[in-house]
Amino acid sequence: MTAPLYIITGAMAAGKSTIAKALVQRFEKSAHVGGDAFLRMIVRGGAVMGPVLDAEALAQLHLRQDIAMDAVRRFVGAGFTTIYQDILIGADFTRVTTALADLSPRIVVLNPDVATLAQRDRDRAKTGYGDHFPPDVLAGALNRDTERRGLWIDSSGLGVEAVVEEILAAW
Repeated sequence: MTAPLYIITGAMAAGKSTIAKALVQRFEKSAHVGGDAFLRMIVRGGAVMGPVLDAEALAQLHLRQDIAMDAVRRFVGAGFTTIYQDILIGADFTRVTTALADLSPRIVVLNPDVATLAQRDRDRAKTGYGDHFPPDVLAGALNRDTERRGLWIDSSGLGVEAVVEEILAAW
């Protein structure tokens, strides 16, 4: 039996990092793979990630996902319960979950309402939304373009521990 793999996704400010950091603490042998880390490794020549991705941005996004999936496979193979957290929406959700299907991922989609996304973005140090990129863009794409697989959680009114408990209860 392989170690469990959890994939946590959602729009920016959905709470992916916060939930992943709390969930990973619940296991004796665990690893947290955050997709943003691989994007931050690009020092120069990084493409702008936004509501519309040009060919270079899409190539860099897929590079980030591919590196993350390689890391996930290494951690799972070494017996670590692995939490992979990234923005995976639409075709990217299908691409990554299909590529990792042999690991039987426990897919979690955090889907708070748009007002909650906007408030959480305002409350954190790094902000991603603005006039050029309002939260309803990603939230809309998530709900419109992402297949309904896994556990979808409207975390709008839930605290971190309540979300983690709901995830653990599902598996």
